[in-house]
Parts: sequence; structure tokens; C-alpha cells
Amino acid sequence: MPCHFQIFHHDAWHDCAALTLLEPAGGNPRTPALFEYELDYAFDDDVAPVSLRYPVRAEMQKLAQWPAFIFDLIPQGSGRKYLLGQLQLADGPAADFALMCAGAFNPIGRVRVAEAVRYYTQHLARHDTGQLDGGFILEEIIGRGDAFSERMLIHSMLAAGTLGVQGAAPKYLLTTDHDGLWHADSAVSDERATAHFIVKRPRGNSPSDAKVLRNEAAYMTVAQAMGLRTAGQLRYQDDTLFIPRFDRQIKQGKVLRLHQESAASLAGIVGFDAMPSQFDLLQALREVVTDKTVETIEFLKRDILNLAMRNTDNHARNTAVQVRDGEVRLTPLFDFAPMYLDPEGIPRAARWYHPETKKELHDWQTILATIPMPDAERQHIAIALGQFGQQLHALEQHMQAARVDDDIIAFLQPHIAAQIAQLLAFEAY
Repeated sequence: MPCHFQIFHHDAWHDCAALTLLEPAGGNPRTPALFEYELDYAFDDDVAPVSLRYPVRAEMQKLAQWPAFIFDLIPQGSGRKYLLGQLQLADGPAADFALMCAGAFNPIGRVRVAEAVRYYTQHLARHDTGQLDGGFILEEIIGRGDAFSERMLIHSMLAAGTLGVQGAAPKYLLTTDHDGLWHADSAVSDERATAHFIVKRPRGNSPSDAKVLRNEAAYMTVAQAMGLRTAGQLRYQDDTLFIPRFDRQIKQGKVLRLHQESAASLAGIVGFDAMPSQFDLLQALREVVTDKTVETIEFLKRDILNLAMRNTDNHARNTAVQVRDGEVRLTPLFDFAPMYLDPEGIPRAARWYHPETKKELHDWQTILATIPMPDAERQHIAIALGQFGQQLHALEQHMQAARVDDDIIAFLQPHIAAQIAQLLAFEAY
């Protein structure tokens, strides 16, 4: 069972690679597959890989399991449920490959699946789109009226629904045009696009779900104040969160699609239920990023804030890298919110399990000592973490300024204090 990948490169989509499952019937990702780049693409002078784990080369590769990068493309959340119904498939790992071949026509990043593009084209052909060419004003999106819902079904079954964005919360990929109107991302041409957004709703109908989403914008403001890498200003209005996309840039009237790849993909993790070690994820990141020290500090600071501010949803697809101006680095922070409030009780998925003993580590000095790196780099990072501990003294003030809910700030006090106490121990370096 083959599928074919396309990549956006030099302002156009190019056929670039193919994947063939050798045992497709069972849907087991830990079965062999064949992966190869198209020869015309492989021998071109200036090409980019579909995954940083698979550099462009002409030889066919026989893999022991499915390549991990395809799990960045497989639909999740409510979009997955929609496609399962359309394809008349039972949910489970056996459906993953078929879902990718139908749903990965407009995912985050710059890689898509040719079969999914055809599926989407066929989907549009089944509907009358003649009356749906106009965009929406902001109030129509927030109001979630019938016209918006109809447009999301037809033009955004995949493009603006959750099929392009992984996660449990309902999300849409929307794009604004030169008139300030909003469109499903794939319903507007690159020439008309002025900005790209992920628009997010609460995960469920409970007050806690609304509270988590409302505070996500404030949490990102706090992260920016603490010096973490962020992108743009999140806007919250009437249970709707507008998040500027950072995998898209508009320069000189052209849309640039940046390579984006999850830490799960870089670490070779297949499937969606893994509980990886942070050591493994960090090692995978350090193998590809341009500046190991800078990105390691950023990675550690993010996890410190996750612990201090109780963002428990730290699974391996909530960390990613991007290629920007020829450099590989962590993307700006995303999905950073008080997830300890989630009614489903989301635990930390990625933890610091010692590579040899497999016991979970909690002390930052021990964690840093366990990460393989030169001593000079370790000392540099230790100094940076000690300085970050001093910055944490201002965390409550930043949260108040960002208008994080008072009860959240009160709840976080012991967690913040615990992180400060640990990090100040680095001042001895």
C-alpha cells in the first residue's frame, strides 16, 4: 500500500517521496516499510527532506517500522472522528495510514500527502461551493453560525478542521485576506493571504475547559515575559482563541511554508501512546539543531515553566523544531496552558527517566549532570538555569500583569517555590 509525499519548496509543491507498507492489513506501525525519494527530486541541486531523520538520497530504504514523521500528519481529535465516519473505519492504529492518505492534504509544516489532496478535491466536487466563495468577518467566526459551520464542513472538512492540527481541542486553520475577511486556509490562494491562524475552542463544555482556554493567552504572555521563545500575540474572545501560526511567513506577497517536525518524530516514536523520557527527546533534538547549547537551555526552561505553572500536557508532539533561514531550532512555544485543570486529569507524558536506571529524576542538578555534553557546555547551562531561577521570583508579578486567574496564581505558589529552590542551587557554579 503506497502513498506519495509532496513538499513545498521554491514557491511550489513538488512530488518528492513515496512510502510503501509491506504489511498494511494489520495496521501495525512496527512492521516493515519501504521509503524512497523520487529520483528526479533526489538528484536536484537544491532540495529539502520530508523529515530531518531522512536526508535526501537516491537509494530506497527498507525500514523496520513505519517512519515516525508520518504520525505528525495523521489526524487526531474531532477531525479524526469525522474522517473515520467518512471512510467507514473503526478507530484504532489500523486506521492511521488510511486517515493520513485522506486527511494530510494541508497539515502544519510544508509536507503533504498527494492522495489526501485528491481526496479533498473529490470532497469539494460533491458539494456546491458556488455560494461559499466569500469570507467571514470576525463576529461570524465567534458566533459559530450556520454559514460558518457549512463552510467548515465543505471547505474545511480537512483544511480548517482539526485534521490539519493535532490535539483534542477543536481547532481550525484560518487565513485572512487583503479585505480583512477570514477563510478556511485551503479556500484562499497564497496571493490573497495576509495572515494565518489556528483558531481554538475549549476541549469540552465544562467551566474548567473554558478556564483553561481563557488562560492560555495569558500563559503565553507570561512565557514571553520570562524570555522564552514565543511568536505573536494570542487573542481570546468569547471562548475562542486566535493563535498566529509560525509555520507560515508572508514575504513580498508570497507564502513561505516552514519545515516543522515534532520531537516525537525526531526521536523515532511511532504511534500516539508513548510515554518517552525527556532525555531521549532532548538527545534527538540536540542531534539536529544548529546551536545545541541555546536550544538545550530553551528546552529546559520550558519544562521548568511547565512544572512551575502546571502545564501537564507535555507530550512529545507538543515540542517541535522548525527550519528557519537555514537554521534548525525549536519552534516558538505552543499549547502552553494550565492543563492541571483539565477535567480528564492529564498527567505529564514526558518525564526525566534516567537512561540506565529508568527511575524518574526530579532534581535539576542531577538531570543536567545526566545529559551527555561537554563539561564547558554543562557549566554554561548551569549558569543560565541559576539566572532563570532568579527570574522566577518575578513570575507571580508577570502572571498578575497578564491577568492569569487569581485562583490559579494562588494554586501555583508552592510549585513556583519548589522550582526556585532547585534552580538557585546552580548559583554555586
